[in-house]
Amino acid sequence: MPSRKLRVIGQDWEVVLLQKKPNIARALRDPKVVNQAIRSGEPVQTIKKFDGGSNKKAAPVVSVKKLDEAAEPAALERVSTEVRQAIQKARLEKKMSQAELAKRMNERQQVVQEYENGKAVPNQAVLAKMERVLGVKLRGKVGK
Repeated sequence: MPSRKLRVIGQDWEVVLLQKKPNIARALRDPKVVNQAIRSGEPVQTIKKFDGGSNKKAAPVVSVKKLDEAAEPAALERVSTEVRQAIQKARLEKKMSQAELAKRMNERQQVVQEYENGKAVPNQAVLAKMERVLGVKLRGKVGK
């Protein structure tokens, strides 16, 4: 068998410094370095940025209001007065409250209230539920 010499393992207490390399590009842009280069007569490259330091807008600004008006219709169609009155009349003939009608339709009371006040945007599914519960025609030609 080969013999091995036993070594005593010790601790290394030497100081090790870890440093980041300095960023050369940032150092070259430092005003102190640039001024020192100018004073010593070394060539310094200067580049003027396009519209640098000015407070100008690149393109004419279009008002937000004009964009909104162009992209969306001015107003959404609301429930007509004929439909509103037909809903109220049929509900009152059946002696139902708005909450009862909403419960039978599986909708919130606020939905029924908006339809009767004319604030709702007509939804064919909701109108179909109302027709079924109230037994009145609300879609198509109302009143005929």
